[in-house]
Amino acid sequence: MGIRLIDGLATENSSDRHHDVVKYSQSVDREADGATPTTSGERRLPSFEHLSRFVAALGMEFESVEPSRVVAWIELGSDQHTPWGVVHGGAYTTAIETAASVGASAAVLERGQFAVGVNNITDFIRPMVKGRVKVVAEPIHQGTTQQLWEVKIERADDGKLVSRGQVRLQNVDLPS
Repeated sequence: MGIRLIDGLATENSSDRHHDVVKYSQSVDREADGATPTTSGERRLPSFEHLSRFVAALGMEFESVEPSRVVAWIELGSDQHTPWGVVHGGAYTTAIETAASVGASAAVLERGQFAVGVNNITDFIRPMVKGRVKVVAEPIHQGTTQQLWEVKIERADDGKLVSRGQVRLQNVDLPS
């Protein structure tokens, strides 16, 4: 189970479960090396084709990725448990950093940049054993050099807050 998109964003799937390609634009051009211009001149988010096992293990599904809002879903369970049988806080921290980074990068993509996290503060509100959660990331500030994003993780069944975080990100030039 890797990062994949649902509803509204273009995906290109291969037979390997870790080869979902995520595109910010609806362009059909494909390049494996990330956020580079397509033949039409558009820039797009990098593919999630070669996810690390760390990120893929989270199973995050993106509903939408926009420069001002990211919505994703995660099915939490025993794969993310601590030895005590509750979801590990690192799962929430990873989801928060991932959602903020993807949204912040979408915001600066047209400038030939992406965003990297420089600070992540995550609060754990209530424990979970299993269940589906909604991850919503929105910017607090989007500046020329840095951005600040807030991310909330809520239980899908009742909307109760499970975790919240704030990520400060640095806008940096895409590698050549």
